[in-house]
Amino acid sequence: MLPNPSGARLTSVLSARRSHAAFHTSASRRAAGDRMTGTLPSYGPVGVARALDASSATGTNPTLFAKEFSLADRVALVSGGNRGIGLEMALALVEAGTRIVYCLDLPEKPGDEFTKVREYASHLKGTGGEARLEYVSADVTNQNAMWKIGKTIGDREGRMDVCVAAAGILRGDTPCLTYPAKQFEEVIAVNVNGVLYTAQAAGQQMDRFGNGGSIIMIASISGHGANQGHPWVSYNTSKSAVLQMARSMACELGPKRIRVNTISPGYINTSMTGQFLAKRPELVEVWSSHNPLGRIGRPDELRGIVAWLASDSSSFCTGSDILVSGGHHAW
Repeated sequence: MLPNPSGARLTSVLSARRSHAAFHTSASRRAAGDRMTGTLPSYGPVGVARALDASSATGTNPTLFAKEFSLADRVALVSGGNRGIGLEMALALVEAGTRIVYCLDLPEKPGDEFTKVREYASHLKGTGGEARLEYVSADVTNQNAMWKIGKTIGDREGRMDVCVAAAGILRGDTPCLTYPAKQFEEVIAVNVNGVLYTAQAAGQQMDRFGNGGSIIMIASISGHGANQGHPWVSYNTSKSAVLQMARSMACELGPKRIRVNTISPGYINTSMTGQFLAKRPELVEVWSSHNPLGRIGRPDELRGIVAWLASDSSSFCTGSDILVSGGHHAW
């Protein structure tokens, strides 16, 4: 039998229990509030919530493009940024206001395409940032080197907000039963390991500064199903791996407010695609027939989705794959 406490002691115990209950009720309410709204951006609520809070006598400015889609003062890292989809996305981030985009790629020096785009970006008006593209020669398959690059950027800029892992390679048609080990390992090293090391390089800095962030990995429709008529076992395998990598990382990094998503383009007219089609021009008609729009996509048609995923406007989107394929998947 438990002892019967004295009156004074009973009063003290009850008082302590009330205080404890009040504390936990308050903490529970705060936790419930966080679960209901998440962490609001510095500019506060938006949309209907902002309208309901606003004073009818006070003028206000729209927030959708000025705030929610804006990347003002943010820092980004883009692999494969020397040309193609990577460069297209880097420019889109600059136009959305990113202070600086570090474009990583394998060549020692940037190509003419990058140089011209960097010059163009430096003259943009009204971006809200410094509109800078900076080239960094890097091998995405070198984990230690990638981590060092990420830390160097973090030390220099004091933050890391956006990562786009766009570096990737495609090898020619090779039958799966005789696919050479070296070639398979080469594709996996860039398209899978390189994506992980890129995400790590940026994600470590996002975690370091505690501001959250957005990691965007370039997957492909080839990760959802095989490409009819093309023996691309290494490429298709690598892109499927990226889809699962993003889902796994999204679950692990969600509590740190680091979002991880993928974009799965269809057939896009990049320089890599152009080189392949130059050898087999008949495929232009074939590939175009694989989607309801009846054509191959342009790299600039991915700009809007990367700007959305990088910004506050997609703050409740993680672990998702966005298909941009002209409806290739809808047949």
